[in-house]
Amino acid sequence: MWNQPSRRLLMAAAVVGLLAPAWIKAQDPAPAAQGEKSPYKDQGEYTLYDSILKDTTPKTKLDRLQEWQTKYPDTTFLKQRKALFLDTYIKLNQPKEAVAAAKVILADDPKDFQSLYYTMYFTRALAGNNPTPEVLDQGEKAASAFLANIDTPPPNVTAEQWKGARPGVETLGHSTLGWIAMQRKTWDAAEGEFQKTLALDPNSAETEYFMGTAIASEKNPQKMSAAMFYFARAATHEGPEPLAPAGRQQVLDYVKKAYKGYHGSDEGFNDLVALAKAQPAPPADYHIRTSKEIAEEAQKKQEIEDAKDPQLKLWKNIKEQLSGADGATYFGSSMKDAQLPTLKGKVVKLVPELKPKTLMMALEDGTTVDATLKFEMPLPGKVDVGTELTFEGVPESYTASPYMVVFNVEPDKLHGWTGKNAAPVHRAPVHKKAPASN
Repeated sequence: MWNQPSRRLLMAAAVVGLLAPAWIKAQDPAPAAQGEKSPYKDQGEYTLYDSILKDTTPKTKLDRLQEWQTKYPDTTFLKQRKALFLDTYIKLNQPKEAVAAAKVILADDPKDFQSLYYTMYFTRALAGNNPTPEVLDQGEKAASAFLANIDTPPPNVTAEQWKGARPGVETLGHSTLGWIAMQRKTWDAAEGEFQKTLALDPNSAETEYFMGTAIASEKNPQKMSAAMFYFARAATHEGPEPLAPAGRQQVLDYVKKAYKGYHGSDEGFNDLVALAKAQPAPPADYHIRTSKEIAEEAQKKQEIEDAKDPQLKLWKNIKEQLSGADGATYFGSSMKDAQLPTLKGKVVKLVPELKPKTLMMALEDGTTVDATLKFEMPLPGKVDVGTELTFEGVPESYTASPYMVVFNVEPDKLHGWTGKNAAPVHRAPVHKKAPASN
């Protein structure tokens, strides 16, 4: 998934290479002055040591160091030889041997900069896919000791040099501790170290991915939004330290699937990606709504609407029951021939248009007919289509598809009927009596 070693590791390694003790770089170990006791066992040791310092080929240099150790196990230059072994194993990129050499030095000097640094530096290489507790423990100890002395420049390094070198090596220290905590599944500790790492270097997609992994593994619902942010950033990060193209796609596919499962849909995913591209960390109040939260909000909204319109709620409940597998049973046992509470709807059609005996009503959405009101006697006049009426009816029958309930309704149980354009009442003419004659 990952690219070449991260930029900060390469920079830190390059800087640390400049920090080697001065005597490692010296090319001319001076023999003893005349009359002084020689620090060398004999001329052979002097010649061998001199050849080691002048050898620029790590492989042959290691051979000579081993020869020196064999021929002269006790030497005045024991400290120098230990450091030369460490330096040579580093140049040969032999993590196991380098860390073993560092251990020897740290036994005498627990704060030795080079030894602490490379023990920390090689932790992940030594750990491999199945890190042992020993490797993790020694890496943690080295990184912790290294960071504890981070304010003090190493030997032979000026304050100005250290100012430029410190961010890279300090970042490595925190990222190593975060990685170790992640291997131990102490997720909160890993999160804390990766937070410090990203504060020092916000350009590492690998650390962003690790950050997302640590937060998600805490299984804290309140933090899942942040976890998905870091996954999205790792997948879309185009800075100095991106993931390899295949890794980016893999992480993007993962976070897209995780987002949909968490949120309930893809809605808003592009906004998450845009935000992750735009800034290195999520806002303090960043929150992606869960599918449960969305459902609860919808339910609350529906409850408010139901409280405003109890007749509509009643009708929806009836429809839900009648549309189910046991709709016929429910209708026969709970509705047929029983007068229902007040329902409300809008007139869609009158049959006939004037003095109708049947009203086609839309109770749910105001436009789709879902109820038929039948009257024994014609209603007076008519009303406009869209007129809202209420009624208490007695269900006669129903169909599930298309959904329709037929009601018998008494005239006095219909409310809101205005009866416009009713035919005039014809009365018999009144005949006046002729006045009586005198």
